[in-house]
Amino acid sequence: MATFFKRKATVVALAALSLTLAGGGIAAAAQSEARPQPGARHSTAQPPVTAAERQAARAAMRATLAPPAPGQVAWAVVSANGTLLQHSGNVVSSLRFVPGPGVSAGQYQVLFDYDVRQKSYHVSIGTNTSADIPPGGEVSAAPRTLTPNAVFVQTRNSAGGFADRPFHILVAN
Repeated sequence: MATFFKRKATVVALAALSLTLAGGGIAAAAQSEARPQPGARHSTAQPPVTAAERQAARAAMRATLAPPAPGQVAWAVVSANGTLLQHSGNVVSSLRFVPGPGVSAGQYQVLFDYDVRQKSYHVSIGTNTSADIPPGGEVSAAPRTLTPNAVFVQTRNSAGGFADRPFHILVAN
């Protein structure tokens, strides 16, 4: 009978040890997943909306002819300095935010004359000349903070650092 309890105690001790080790491994794995990966982008903040931007956005919404019909698109080609090179009728303006405190290079706003918050955005690095190959890089888009008729665009170089890049934007309706 004593042998039975010794064996049972040994089995229970080994089971507790293995569960402890497995739990520690799970905890260690969970911690490594929580840590940011090398080269991960940390800045997702948009520049604050100024009073002038707010006023321009309101004026654009009042001046709308009509938003594109479902299935149609609004589009624009924007240079690296923020100049609107080509665009469809519903694009009002584009601007590049000047880098400074809280503003990184490669941050842009494209203003439309209708609400684009619930639309689909597609952006790509690109130019408008047939002889140029656009510079390598990355680009992303999101609804502009506090501005229902604007899209915020962030461009980066191929290494992931903030950089001014020309881009094309398409808003599907």
